[in-house]
Amino acid sequence: MNKMKFAIGLTALLLSGVSSSAFELSSKINPAFVYFNQANDGGWTQSFDEAKPSLEKVVGGKIIAVEKVPEDNAQVTTVVERLIQRGKNVIIGTAYGYSDAFASLAKKHPNVAFLNANGTTNGPNLGSFYGRTYESQYLCGMVAGATSRSGRLGFVAANPIGSVVWSINAYALGAQSVNPNATVSVVFTGTWNDPVKERQAASALIDQGNDVIGQGVDTPTSQIVAQERKVYSTGNWRDMSEFAPKASLCSQVWVWDKFLSPALTAIADGEWQPAQYGNFAGIEKGGTDIALSKTLVPEDLQKKVMATREEIIKGKDVFAGPLKDRDGKQRVASGAQLSDADLWGMNWYVPGVKTSQ
Repeated sequence: MNKMKFAIGLTALLLSGVSSSAFELSSKINPAFVYFNQANDGGWTQSFDEAKPSLEKVVGGKIIAVEKVPEDNAQVTTVVERLIQRGKNVIIGTAYGYSDAFASLAKKHPNVAFLNANGTTNGPNLGSFYGRTYESQYLCGMVAGATSRSGRLGFVAANPIGSVVWSINAYALGAQSVNPNATVSVVFTGTWNDPVKERQAASALIDQGNDVIGQGVDTPTSQIVAQERKVYSTGNWRDMSEFAPKASLCSQVWVWDKFLSPALTAIADGEWQPAQYGNFAGIEKGGTDIALSKTLVPEDLQKKVMATREEIIKGKDVFAGPLKDRDGKQRVASGAQLSDADLWGMNWYVPGVKTSQ
């Protein structure tokens, strides 16, 4: 996923049109998932699979999932067409790279509802959705900043696109809210799911003296390395304490059932209207949330973090101005807020963030 592809996808999102009337199925709701990876990948895909039982209660039946469907238009189209032939009338995708294929399929099958996580295309029967991950990364950053003895944090990231950059910036701002001198050093792996590269990145960051390792990648490898090296870590997508109970302080976790349950109910009831620019849910609406370690995080810090969580639910903006980037340029004026377009296009870093690119 490179910057150019992301920019093209964002343009498609902003230009897509959505009908003002509600979408209606022609038969009883019958959903299916299309998974980017295997269901038990320990991260992104597993977060959807763990939401599935709750969603099955909503629709009153089993929801099948096709695993390991790559971000390739031809392969996505083939899988989805087969699902539709089998009577599936709600297709839930799980990858940014499905966006173009879903847009074409939605036009071809106007009586089928399409939803796509991290997608960039929308239409009368197509709704992309994602979470305001910067909110939960800010909270995990608070835990990291308060726990670090050195004030030096590391972060293993995938690619320097907006949704990753905002996670890094929010992580740094959260850490600096409890330790103003905290820094965040970042290593980009160039991929979302590569345990070998993630191990190398986490190890390098620890070798540099960073004593808490955060992440914006899919697998629990960074957590495992942190535990092996006897430093702390914060996780991504799921509660990573499962893999590193002695290291994992806090995890950003997806709560997809909280978002998808009302969405599927609305589709079943003929009341679903995809948002023009997609759904961008915060903690309140069911994007991401956090899982705190009750054994590693002191009770007073838990209370402080959860109090900030409530402030975010009530409207606290972690990127509220005044805010400058690390080069001293004002990015958010006093009293101002970043628009969603600004967030998606974020390509700058707050003071204290160190990157190699």
